[in-house]
Amino acid sequence: MKSISKLLTSAAFVSAVLAFNASAADTIKIGVAGPMTGANATFGEQVWKGVSAYVDNVNSAGGVDGKQIELVKGDDACEPKQAVSVANRLVDQDKVQAVVGHFCSSSTIPASEIYSDAGILTVTPSSTNPIVTDRGFDTMFRTCGRDDQQAVVAGSFILDTLKFDKIALIHDKDTYGQGLVDALKNTLAERGVTPVLYEGLTRGERDFNALVTKIKSTGAQAVYFGGLIPEAGPLIRQIHEQGLNVVFVSGDALAQAEIVTASGGPQNLKGVYYSSAADPKEDPAAADALSDLKSKNVAPDNYTLFGYASAQAIVAALQGTKEGTIEDQVNWLRSNSVKSAVGNLAWNEKGDVKDFKFVFYSFDDKGNPVRN
Repeated sequence: MKSISKLLTSAAFVSAVLAFNASAADTIKIGVAGPMTGANATFGEQVWKGVSAYVDNVNSAGGVDGKQIELVKGDDACEPKQAVSVANRLVDQDKVQAVVGHFCSSSTIPASEIYSDAGILTVTPSSTNPIVTDRGFDTMFRTCGRDDQQAVVAGSFILDTLKFDKIALIHDKDTYGQGLVDALKNTLAERGVTPVLYEGLTRGERDFNALVTKIKSTGAQAVYFGGLIPEAGPLIRQIHEQGLNVVFVSGDALAQAEIVTASGGPQNLKGVYYSSAADPKEDPAAADALSDLKSKNVAPDNYTLFGYASAQAIVAALQGTKEGTIEDQVNWLRSNSVKSAVGNLAWNEKGDVKDFKFVFYSFDDKGNPVRN
């Protein structure tokens, strides 16, 4: 466990403090790390837009203690090795004082080790794997929920609401996707239900017809998929093309308009459900952020809002401590709440959002999400 007390005595932390003092004289640098290129670049772009929109406001109002915030982009393409390179660059070369990121859990987990060693406040807008905050890194926070929370909700939804118990579990072998499916598998086991299929596919693949045939042979009533839209879309489309009569259930990564095109059109989204945080547009606490995004002609997409909220958390910690030490910033976040683009946020000792709620959505005949 890498706690603040250990950081205070480490050479890495001393170096980080020196870097902090050097950079603080000019600007406050905040890294924004995620997939800026590749199949999942849409997500990184949304986070960047959200962070940029909020930081523009802060800088226009005079910055933090009179210092302007400078954003530094880090493209990890949702690849763990690239995420480590990005993290090292942000720490050693760019001298950032905080990081919004990373996007994928598989990137956030190794990168956060570097940020923890350097004593840098890190807030992920999207990494839901429990390992992200379960390792005891005091500097690690998130504005999203956890997969084990999402799995409990998903299990109840499939078994109690949809009333299906023949469930095929499909994942993309990635930390997020497989982690989400494994958490659901455990939840089902606690209810005495064994999946009819547990199978992994490979990210980047697009032909899942053999997999669909295998699902059909199991007699599954429901397919639960852990993964992202580039694979979820073609899988949904090919399920419909083969005439397989199942419901398709997934996690918060599907909360994007891109799923409509990726799945072949809104007609293929009948019987598709996903869990996500409740639409922030329904929360009065998010009204200011939504108005701000509208004035900037920035669409209030899911991860745009979570990126905005993550930047709000970091700036609140900096302002609340008057650019205090990393220990001050961590303690401030654990002791205060932040009115954000995704509602009022407060954090527990792990850095997880207190009382995070997941709800389920389906789609209307035009592909618009509808809360269930």
